[in-house]
Amino acid sequence: MMKKSEEAIIYATIMHQGKVRKLEERPFIFHPLEVAQILSTMTDDEEIITAGILHDIVEDTDGTLAEIEKRFGKRVADLVATDSEKEYHGEKKLSTWKKRKEETLKVLKNSTDIGVKMLWLADKLANIRSLAGMYSELGDEIWQKFNQSDPEMQRWYYKSIAQLIELSLNKTGAFKELIKHINFIWPETFDTDKTKFRKYKEVSVEGCELLGRGAKGEVYRYDDELVIKVFNENNTYHDVEQEIAQTRKAFILGIPTAISFGIVSVGEKYGAMFEMVDADTLSRCIARSPKNVDQYAAIMADVATVIHGIEASESDGFPYVYERIKDYIVGGIGMENTALSKKCMKLIDKLPASNTLVHGDFHTGNVFLQNGEALLIDMDRVSMGHPIIELSDLYYFYVVLGEEDPAVVEKFMGFSYAVAKRFFKSFLKSYLKTEDEERLKEVTEKASLIGYSRLIKKFRKKGKVADKDKAKINFCVEKISELVNRLDTLAF
Repeated sequence: MMKKSEEAIIYATIMHQGKVRKLEERPFIFHPLEVAQILSTMTDDEEIITAGILHDIVEDTDGTLAEIEKRFGKRVADLVATDSEKEYHGEKKLSTWKKRKEETLKVLKNSTDIGVKMLWLADKLANIRSLAGMYSELGDEIWQKFNQSDPEMQRWYYKSIAQLIELSLNKTGAFKELIKHINFIWPETFDTDKTKFRKYKEVSVEGCELLGRGAKGEVYRYDDELVIKVFNENNTYHDVEQEIAQTRKAFILGIPTAISFGIVSVGEKYGAMFEMVDADTLSRCIARSPKNVDQYAAIMADVATVIHGIEASESDGFPYVYERIKDYIVGGIGMENTALSKKCMKLIDKLPASNTLVHGDFHTGNVFLQNGEALLIDMDRVSMGHPIIELSDLYYFYVVLGEEDPAVVEKFMGFSYAVAKRFFKSFLKSYLKTEDEERLKEVTEKASLIGYSRLIKKFRKKGKVADKDKAKINFCVEKISELVNRLDTLAF
């Protein structure tokens, strides 16, 4: 009986008959055969190799995914689909180039199938082999042969792919060859160490105590001395490096933060190790002793005071936080009520220019207590801006998220919603150094406007809004409308 890959060679040869490759002007079929050969150096999985032979059928012939699935099976068709760009009929290829690349990169980033990453590596390696050969003859003239003639855009594309497949495939010869060609065409894109054999220390968190979870990953107690942050699958090595670099910059400026001393691999994910002897998150401290919530709120207020007392400069490389907040408004309220969105934007624009640091993800799950000393982790959102933004994040985490369903906050923080609301008010008293209820109400209202905006954005980010969420959105819009008509400023 004929193998799938053998049948695929016959099918692809027929479908690509008469076609030639753009750069080398040689029969097109040589390319998918080369991709299959590269794949065979990484795997003996017949379906992955078959997908390599068929990966250009949908883009470059009249063949369809339905036909591929019928002939070769669903997994082969699914693999081919990940490496096939969406067509935008009636639009020039250059005008849709970046959009098409971003769409397929998103598919690669979110895939957990190693076959997808292997297929992409083999296809792009075969492409860049030809590109490097022609580049050595023509230099930068070569870019005129492409729809996208900007070499920096081409560099961005190949670099992005390499970053997304690195953890899974960095030990393969194919990956190292890809990096070598990228660095030849775009010197110093990657550290030359990536072209050599590199084995990350492999650790397991099986049986380890979960200390907390956030948007980017989970934090575990690895042993008595070490804590490990395990990043989600869609975080690349570059993302982890960036966060560690951001952490070091923040530490130098005076933020009390834990510094990672190494990147490890945890299955198909990256991890960052921290030396934190007997440390525990404030969330877990509160969960164990809710009667002491005021004490822990005071610790958080002290940390916030330190952060907000630091002035950075643009040369420090931290972004301004207002872009994130404007995204909440435009992508949230703006989708519900344009006029209201504009009023909110005016309040944001009126905030005084400030190079004050804000953490950007400030909650008790990101603060560890070690021998009474508070240490922050998750520094990737550190930015510059007015402290009201930090307070709005806190109001969002401890009040807004639980108004409809207290279990949301209880699951996230590990303690009851009643304790969460008490924590926020106690934090604000300590931070503002006041018991004045009118003053507390004033600042809370300003924080809540941004907090409710963020919740609308959260619902809108999912795409189609579920019926159960529409009532909550309407509630948020009413609250924001009432606030925006009373408030002259968000500063305090």
